[in-house]
Amino acid sequence: MKRIRLDRLGGQLLSPRKSTRPCCLRPRNPPSTSCVASSTQHQQIRSQSSFSSPISDEVVYEDGEESEIRPLSERHPSSPYPSPLPDAALRSAKLAALHARLSLPKILPLQTMARTLVDPSADSNTNFNNASLAQIGGSLISFHVSEYLLCTYPRLPISVLFAAAYAYNGPKTLQMIGREWGVESAAVPGSEVDPGYLQFSKLQAGAEVKAQGGTTRPDKAWFYRRGMSSRVVYDDEFGDTISRDRDETASLPSETAYSNFVKAVVGALYLHAGREAAKTFVKQHILSRHLEISTLFQFKEPVRELARLCAREGFEYPVARILSETGRRSRSPVFVVGIYSGNDQLGEGAGASLPEARLRASVNALKAWYLYSPGNNVPVPSDTESANARPWEPVHIDMGEVIH
Repeated sequence: MKRIRLDRLGGQLLSPRKSTRPCCLRPRNPPSTSCVASSTQHQQIRSQSSFSSPISDEVVYEDGEESEIRPLSERHPSSPYPSPLPDAALRSAKLAALHARLSLPKILPLQTMARTLVDPSADSNTNFNNASLAQIGGSLISFHVSEYLLCTYPRLPISVLFAAAYAYNGPKTLQMIGREWGVESAAVPGSEVDPGYLQFSKLQAGAEVKAQGGTTRPDKAWFYRRGMSSRVVYDDEFGDTISRDRDETASLPSETAYSNFVKAVVGALYLHAGREAAKTFVKQHILSRHLEISTLFQFKEPVRELARLCAREGFEYPVARILSETGRRSRSPVFVVGIYSGNDQLGEGAGASLPEARLRASVNALKAWYLYSPGNNVPVPSDTESANARPWEPVHIDMGEVIH
């Protein structure tokens, strides 16, 4: 019997195949015998030493366009700086597209636009991050939103005013605006990142959020009551406490980074283009959004509060009257009740029972009082700062909400 040699079968099965993948690079001249010999000699030298002389074969693309292949260290430069250099903003296509997408004036340079995208958590140097710009822009946004709400709805309660301000320029809203602008965040901040990306130190999933230490309120003792009046004086524009010791370089959630970026854009626009440009920008991107303020109300005792309101304003005591009803003895009755003060109807509501209809009518009467508005084009105090502005006309000042 003839013995089968397994080495021959293994050599046939394991023989290397020639690569048939297409390549976009090809040598200008076909390699000659001397080139093959030099390549073999180069491989022998490289195996003996870690320092080898590079082979400079000139290559071109298949369409005839020449290209120079640079070493990896030159194509991906590493820099010791935590954020991109200002000169890199002039070569960023994403940054130029963002500048044009927002219709920003040419007087706002791309270097400043790139600075608005660097959070203090990515670069702690105040000369290159957006901390100062965000401080200015946040104050401007809060000012324009507050004057718009106070002049358009002069009877809003303080709690509803805080909620409306948070809905207009809160962190979640500004994050949504920043994402609508097409701004994306970088995975990790660094100098090699394109300046068109938002750079900040991201808070890892599942990480514990450190509590901010201390507060700036002078009444920190336990026996002080934190009421609405003290929130207007001591707290921020949303009625929340201001932390005393804040670490701006710590990792933060994305909504905080995006809100700081939007504020920084407004601050940069104010510094370079002026007050009117910043005000117009806030109107177009923030105040132009529709907010249903009637959904922000929450009454605990609407009947009692309506009675106190009528007593304060000198109206007659409110009385509930049935306007219409249907299906009283059925499974699904409907009652329509109106609230009257004398001969004037203050509100109307429908419900499955008389007490429910009375409550809804009282709520509608209170909303009709608090949502009084002289119109959408009401003048605001900042209108008098322009050159050819009309004299200031005082707006309606209400006595405030009913406290019972």
